[in-house]
Amino acid sequence: MRDIRTTNILLLVIAVPVIFYLLNILSFIFIPLFGSMFIALLFLPLMRWLEKKGVPKIGSLLIAVSLLIGIIFIGSTLIQISSREIMQPDEVFLANANDKITSAILSVEDFFGMTKEHSSNVLLDYFQSNKSSFNVGKILGFANRTITMILMTLFFVVLLMAGSVNLQVIMKDLLFKQEFASIKTFIKIEKDIYKFLIVKFIMSLLTGIGFTLACYAFDVSFPIFWGVFAFSINFVQMIGSVIAVILITLFAFVEIEVPTTLFFFFAVVGGIEILFGAILEPIFMGKTFSINVIAILVMLMFWGYLWGVPGMVMSIPITVLLKIILEQFPKTKKIASLLSGPI
Repeated sequence: MRDIRTTNILLLVIAVPVIFYLLNILSFIFIPLFGSMFIALLFLPLMRWLEKKGVPKIGSLLIAVSLLIGIIFIGSTLIQISSREIMQPDEVFLANANDKITSAILSVEDFFGMTKEHSSNVLLDYFQSNKSSFNVGKILGFANRTITMILMTLFFVVLLMAGSVNLQVIMKDLLFKQEFASIKTFIKIEKDIYKFLIVKFIMSLLTGIGFTLACYAFDVSFPIFWGVFAFSINFVQMIGSVIAVILITLFAFVEIEVPTTLFFFFAVVGGIEILFGAILEPIFMGKTFSINVIAILVMLMFWGYLWGVPGMVMSIPITVLLKIILEQFPKTKKIASLLSGPI
């Protein structure tokens, strides 16, 4: 009996690195697959509600896909507007930005006692080493990978919503012996992740709107861009909000001349993040988001290392998914409890 247990532990030790290696190598499949699963979970309740109202399944599927395409269209339109906005800065802004950033760089060099020879353009001295690595091929490669990921995600979403791929049946075949257990677990996964994604989307949307209004109020350039940026990066749990506040404050440093006004701007955008991210979001999440801070940071680093930015965005939904599954088995409940935070 002891030999069997030892063998199982050794096999597990060998299998886990192999699984993670495959997740990394086959990321071009797993990223769209996991992303489509979470997107499909958002629309499945709507489709079931439409079917209860007498709408045929094909009709509910078309409505859900149309809503998804509409959301993508609105998002792409906002990105286009913000891109045009930030690509057309006036000469006064560029000159002011160059002067302030150059002054800040020289002040840092003086503070640390650095002796560095500069040309007439200090910024160019720091970035010219990276200039050669910036080429059209890399941009086209990135765009090609992004478009491929989006199309694969949409393909998987349609399959999942159409029922061609049944997650509950897959869970029953792979994890659970009884159909009742798989149905119960799937319902809990759907309920908790649906609640998490909806709350996260609403809080991120309100954060983006708040950043845009703050930029308008303090006359900071590119308000739509900063709103879209804050909305997008807020999906990276914890560190996304910090990055958004720091970057927009550094940018405002270029335009806002009065230190007191800059401080108030920092207080406003920081207050927006605290209100929506640290106060309202946990309240609306409730027990769904009972994951401790250490687990969140570890998962962010792990999935970010494995899949990059998409991994960081999906790290918390994946953690919620794993936590719910681990809670269903007596031998893994202790692991699930380690992930849980104070309730």
